[in-house]
Amino acid sequence: MNEKPVLWITRKLSENTEHRASRNYRVILNPEDTLVSPDEIVKRSHEVDAILPCHSEIFSRDIVQCLGQRVRIIANHSVGVDHCDLNALSERGIVVTNTPDVLSDATAEIAMLLLLGAARRAIEGDTMVRSRQWKSWSPSFMVGYQVTGKRLGIIGMGRVGQVMAKRASGFDMQIHYHNRNRLAPENENGAVFHKDLDSLLQVSDFLSLHCPTTDETRGLMDERAFSLLPDHAIIINTARGALVDENALLNALTNGKVSAAGLDCFQVEPGGNPDLSRHQNVFMLPHIGSATHETRDAMGFRALDNLDAFFSGQQPQDRVA
Repeated sequence: MNEKPVLWITRKLSENTEHRASRNYRVILNPEDTLVSPDEIVKRSHEVDAILPCHSEIFSRDIVQCLGQRVRIIANHSVGVDHCDLNALSERGIVVTNTPDVLSDATAEIAMLLLLGAARRAIEGDTMVRSRQWKSWSPSFMVGYQVTGKRLGIIGMGRVGQVMAKRASGFDMQIHYHNRNRLAPENENGAVFHKDLDSLLQVSDFLSLHCPTTDETRGLMDERAFSLLPDHAIIINTARGALVDENALLNALTNGKVSAAGLDCFQVEPGGNPDLSRHQNVFMLPHIGSATHETRDAMGFRALDNLDAFFSGQQPQDRVA
């Protein structure tokens, strides 16, 4: 590369990522980490050869049609690409990549945190102690649900789902899963495959979502799906907020069908759902499933690997469009 390509990094990334990017690219950074508007995406696109965005930047068809001719690649700092209209980007000849493999451990850790916290009433207990309302104890005090030996249903047995299964197995949970395709026997590690989603829901004392958002999975957990769960089931979502009909979840929490929930993602982000906030049996985090120092470096480096390959004339390993 005789002249360094111009790369726009839309959000504040790890120091190591930004330092590495500056070696091979003329980088436009966002040190204040301000949220980027659609108008700014369009404006900047006329000034750069590549964009390294996060899932907070939306590349809808309308926006894609207004992008500058100079942009050749969008190297996402995320696994999910539901914020990108892949068809529209392909029509423009813009390459799109993501960052798989590197955030599975961190996301599975958060899923287990949410699972345990929801089951054992962590929010209620923490609130009680912090507000100095803990004034008594009895055998009936703060009784939650045991995790050990329970049935865990996993929807989406990809990289994160498989790590989640491994972590949950450490609690002697019985693993059941639904996936587009059954895993090879050597990768199942005793997990029970359900070709039919309904049959998985019916045995899921705990249900953990690890599938992408597609036209088929959007609103997957609706009133009907919740009704199929065992009574007092607990649901965990560390994938995408669009997978869950939040009104249906609220109804299930209210009528007791679902005893608790652990959520790291919501239909509206940032912000979440204030109606869910009113339920002390909902353990919520602000979409931090991959937020570890190690994972942020790995995600940034994976995105840069894809950019380096593209600008050296090679096929990026994580191309999705």
